Amino acid sequence: MGNTRQVPTASDLEGALRSAALRVTRPRMAVLAAVHAHPHADTDSIIGAVRSDHTEVSHQAVYDVLRALTTAGLVRRIQPSGSVARYESRVGDNHHHVVCRSCGDLADVDCAVGDTPCLIASHDSGYSIDEAEVVYWGQCPTCLAAGPAGAASDRAPGDRGAAGATPTIRPSSETTGGPT
Repeated sequence: MGNTRQVPTASDLEGALRSAALRVTRPRMAVLAAVHAHPHADTDSIIGAVRSDHTEVSHQAVYDVLRALTTAGLVRRIQPSGSVARYESRVGDNHHHVVCRSCGDLADVDCAVGDTPCLIASHDSGYSIDEAEVVYWGQCPTCLAAGPAGAASDRAPGDRGAAGATPTIRPSSETTGGPT
């Protein structure tokens, strides 16, 4: 459900690392490219993507790089209720996510425009609120097409379904060109 995204060039990735005051290293380049190429991938999927081309990059190096990139604001760590942490390169905007209760697939949802009462706190408790994080839950088009087996309506209230499922890195129709 998504946006077609251009995977940045190696030069773009180097520039992003330098602008965030991070040294340009092969592991950082590989992890940043993998996050761009595979939006909403979990850590294990990112490790697999990185190690498919860079076998010398250790699991721990990927974890360390993800932490550094998140701290630097180059990637965003998201973790919907009941799900493993996932990473995305779409940062710097106030977008939200929709999660499939059946398969755990996750997609971006642009922030609502117009009258959005749920995004305005009825009482701010003295906080200066600058962002709202919204996660929508439902069924993806693939699960809807598969029929009623595992339909969200069969679940108990509050059951998040397969949100904890490991997302599959599919050959990306959402990304084009550039290094991975």
